[in-house]
Amino acid sequence: MIKEIKTGGISYLAPLDGSEDWYWGTDFTSGDLYEAEELWRDGHRIRQNRLIFVHWPDGRVVEPVRAAEGQYFGLPAYDGGDPVILLADFPGNEIRLLRYDADSDSVTSIVTLPRSAVEDCYNLMPHVSPLCLTRQTADRFQILWPERADFSIHPAESFCFREGDRLYFSRWYEDPDYREEVVVRRMRDGAVLEQYRGALNAMPDGSQWLLTE
Repeated sequence: MIKEIKTGGISYLAPLDGSEDWYWGTDFTSGDLYEAEELWRDGHRIRQNRLIFVHWPDGRVVEPVRAAEGQYFGLPAYDGGDPVILLADFPGNEIRLLRYDADSDSVTSIVTLPRSAVEDCYNLMPHVSPLCLTRQTADRFQILWPERADFSIHPAESFCFREGDRLYFSRWYEDPDYREEVVVRRMRDGAVLEQYRGALNAMPDGSQWLLTE
């Protein structure tokens, strides 16, 4: 059976991490968020993108916010039963986190940050447990909101989730076979608290599974 879903031209949907029934999609008209920011900084006019959420199994499509000229959506998140929207407003020099309440079909503001609080939008994204705004480069990790943290990490590490003051990262190796380790860091200064073999997998209900040998 084929079910037609009218998305207005968006051709790919991804599961919204932590949700069992929401998917999301965008059209990347000016690339990802960082690429759109680079175009804006270079004086180019950017085409704002669209962000939709599709509910499973009924296929209901919602577009909670329509970006204005010079605005651009980043990766969304899922927190407390609600989709969370990341929107950069380049003309307004603001970074916004918004919450979509499906029950009331309404959008509320979580926080608005000045763009000066963010070095740039490279790998800028919301994470949950609890909700925070993070940024990661090849060897640096930052929490920008609601608290602040800034420390060096291994180039092969990527942030997974937070549990209190413990930050969980996945680190990969090829020496020569591929393997993964979990690195647990202290939020305050990035000090390594634990490190052990295994691969973290986020499940649809928001839980984490550790895959071991």
